[in-house]
Amino acid sequence: MSTLSAPAADPVDVGDRRRLRGVLGEFPTGVTVVTVGGDAPRGMTANSFTSVSLAPPLLLVCVNNDAVMRRRLELCDTFAVSVLGSGQEAVARHFADHSRPAGIGQFDAVEWRTGPASGAPLIEGALVHLECAKWRVYEAGDHCVFLGEIHTATQWPGQDPLLFHRGQFRRLAAEHRESRQP
Repeated sequence: MSTLSAPAADPVDVGDRRRLRGVLGEFPTGVTVVTVGGDAPRGMTANSFTSVSLAPPLLLVCVNNDAVMRRRLELCDTFAVSVLGSGQEAVARHFADHSRPAGIGQFDAVEWRTGPASGAPLIEGALVHLECAKWRVYEAGDHCVFLGEIHTATQWPGQDPLLFHRGQFRRLAAEHRESRQP
């Protein structure tokens, strides 16, 4: 039996928010834009998103308690998630920018259409559109977890996802894309 020599561990004080964020940032995630419609439509870049269940079909998004989107999601019965493609970093940055206009004006910078099931904006060029009915809401420290029951799911295959890792937007390596070619 051989033993590999691993680099020395770097224990992190979990009370140090900056360092803990760095540790958690080692897990690469996809990038989404969560949207709500209605009289005051809103969008927000989120990488804290995951599938939860296939029966019933559920997903979750986590939203900071201080975010405008938290209040909008609490008031809405439906929402949508657009999973961004590798060429949509500018879209992700736009919906992460706190200085963007409020209401429908924030969508002037992107191509979008209204989701038929949710009434929420769906970002054009995304890999996936998911329209949900709000199912449950849970307080979770400085965030709120919103569970949505998926009512519609639309996929555009053949694109790579936009990724977020170590505080930066990233793309899949060329090696991965070449291995998928027939």
